[in-house]
Amino acid sequence: MTAPEIPNGSRARLLILIGPTGTGKTETALAVARRLDGEIVGCDAIQVYRGLDVGTAKVSARERGAVPHHLIDVADSTAAFTLADYVREADVAIRSIVGRGRVPIVVGGTGLYLRGLMRGIVPAPPADPELRRRLRSMASRFGAKRLHRWLARIDPASAERLAPSDVQRITRALEIALGGETTWSDRLRDEGTWSRGVERYHSLKVGLDLDVAALDARLDERVERFYEAGLVRETRELLAAGVPREAGAFKAIGYREVLEAIDEGRNPFEAREAISRNTRRYSRRQRSWFRSEPDVVWLDAAAGPESLAERIVTMWAR
Repeated sequence: MTAPEIPNGSRARLLILIGPTGTGKTETALAVARRLDGEIVGCDAIQVYRGLDVGTAKVSARERGAVPHHLIDVADSTAAFTLADYVREADVAIRSIVGRGRVPIVVGGTGLYLRGLMRGIVPAPPADPELRRRLRSMASRFGAKRLHRWLARIDPASAERLAPSDVQRITRALEIALGGETTWSDRLRDEGTWSRGVERYHSLKVGLDLDVAALDARLDERVERFYEAGLVRETRELLAAGVPREAGAFKAIGYREVLEAIDEGRNPFEAREAISRNTRRYSRRQRSWFRSEPDVVWLDAAAGPESLAERIVTMWAR
């Protein structure tokens, strides 16, 4: 995949803001966008789904009215939204933003989406419906963690990249490994999607990070706010609306723990600790992933959104 052309024939230039969840990316991005006349392109695998608002900390309607946002609420919560879908729609959004003479600001914490956008994607082999049916049956019977352990034996690189609860992607990785002559991680390595080649866009990449103890405290507070804002109610409403339990939307931290508690007959408000624990683990995986991303300028999120925005705008100008 080559970089999309913009009207003057040069490649689009992106401002990219990444980092672990809870570091204030959303607030900082809004402050930057106001200063640069920018528009925000989401880079979050769960915020693409409509109806998942509380547990994804989506920006409010008022904030979206003040600063245009893209790649938020673009998929039905009952449907699958793939990496290829993201790259295609993000390309369209970036082209339109640049065409209006504004700055595209890519913001989020899904490293896989960012890497696909910047490096392109390797087309996945066609699905094997029978193998997929068998794998999903095994997942239902034995649980995602058991399939994750199996994947770790035959494709350890993919298992390392995927959360043990991510049934959809674990199943797909197993399907590729069992149905062909190579694993998915080998294809990514050999075809250069992640490690080689010119990036598809010019960019300034800025990462936000925070002291681990301070970030953990923020994340615990974040979980409390989710409950106060109605996480349990929203999960029940999604179920009532017909969103299947195996939907990609329900793989998000927060929703999946509440859903598990509901299915097991437990009080979903007692899932707080599990959500906090899994959120902390996820933030560490994000930090590890983004630290491997090339050419990122790292800033201390403790400085606060306005101060960070001033620094980022200065870097952008240079």
